[in-house]
Amino acid sequence: MNIDFDDRIRDKCGIFGVFGHKDASALTALGLHALQHRGQESAGIVSFDGKNFNNQLYLGLVGDYFTKENVIKKLPGDSALGHVRYSTTGKTLFKNIQPLFADLLGGGLACAHNGNLTNGIELRKKLVKQGAIFQSTSDTEALIHLISKSKEKSIVKKIIDALFDIKGAYSFGLLTNKKLIGIRDPLGIRPLVIGSLGNAVIISSETCALDIIGAKFEREVKNGEIVVIDKDGIKSYNPYSNITERPCIFEYIYFARPDSILGGRNVYECRKEMGKQLAKECPIIGDIIIPVPDSGVPAALGYSEESNIPFDLGIIRNHYVGRTFIEPTQKIRQLGIKLKHNPNRELIKNKKVILIDDSIVRGTTAKKIIEMVREANASEVHMRISSPPIRFPDYYGIDTPKKEELIASTHNIEEMRKEFKLDSLHFLSVQGLYKSMGFKERNDKFPQFTDHCFTGDYPTDLPDRDEGVLSSQLSLLSDN
Repeated sequence: MNIDFDDRIRDKCGIFGVFGHKDASALTALGLHALQHRGQESAGIVSFDGKNFNNQLYLGLVGDYFTKENVIKKLPGDSALGHVRYSTTGKTLFKNIQPLFADLLGGGLACAHNGNLTNGIELRKKLVKQGAIFQSTSDTEALIHLISKSKEKSIVKKIIDALFDIKGAYSFGLLTNKKLIGIRDPLGIRPLVIGSLGNAVIISSETCALDIIGAKFEREVKNGEIVVIDKDGIKSYNPYSNITERPCIFEYIYFARPDSILGGRNVYECRKEMGKQLAKECPIIGDIIIPVPDSGVPAALGYSEESNIPFDLGIIRNHYVGRTFIEPTQKIRQLGIKLKHNPNRELIKNKKVILIDDSIVRGTTAKKIIEMVREANASEVHMRISSPPIRFPDYYGIDTPKKEELIASTHNIEEMRKEFKLDSLHFLSVQGLYKSMGFKERNDKFPQFTDHCFTGDYPTDLPDRDEGVLSSQLSLLSDN
């Protein structure tokens, strides 16, 4: 049995595409390496060599398969589109690996998607009734069918026609025999950026993937924007009018790599500011600040700087442990966390420890970490979380449990403190989160970010949820 001892929220996917470079596929493979944190279940690349589309798809990590010797040579051409995936809708099946590809009337079309369509199931039922034949269980395929059935003449008009039928959060990468196309949802919930490498143009989920190939970051794709890249350059279309951007706040808290730039902000610095704000809101007298590795490190550094309490690595993470294929006996489940984390006992002994992490989901990992620190003979254990309590599930491409499985939706903070056997527990407030992002406060009428996991303020319609079908959205977070 496949057991995952990590109780983390995961993002769905990462996109990387190159147009106009002789090494397009090799560059795409490198870009996907940099985006591996956005999805570890599968990876795929589609290229176009001037005559034919070529694709290579793999269940596993990018580096395990996409090498020069056995793959890149199979992906010739000066344009390519790649994808890494962590499924939230659609099972972990080979047929769900992206980019998805279809031969349409106007030629081949490859499609890669980061996000989640909140009316994907509704669309699928409608399209099947109209005669569509789906080859995958992914919501992404609905866009291909909508483009195919559009009566418009040009590919851009077909895309625009299709987009008005979909709801939710999305960044799409599309590759045709003549164009590379990037699309961002009207609210800009999921990220997408444009880069350049000489005369080549690149689209990517994050700027860190541009850095790895030496590309220049040009700009973000705007909310609601469609960028069409071809031999004549870049054209921009925005079929939506006067919609205020609301990017996902969790990109800054957890998903994006710390060295990426989002919305003009360095993600690492944002996380440090969250830690500083947390120290202002929730001060405590302690001997040592210890991050829960690795995601708690920037906030812990910020908390340490603001509080003048020493920072140190009191928990060591083993980076070479993946999922374990062992029987889930109770003893093994109790030991599972030690495969990934181990206390630095001499550092912890007889200390008042302040643990810093970015979030708590079910609370299973937090509980085990706290037990570990207690067993290392800490005199006191306090915990500070650099985001507000997660009380509501996500439907926009983030893998979260059902609401009743989120510990903050069934327990207040004092109840959580007792459950975790902590001396104290505090979370960053919603307003504190906004202050750390450079705002005086959250604008309740026009919120600056998509923050529904904390507030319950969903920025779009949720047709599938309202029909009771999103509750079955695939969740791979284990309930340990």
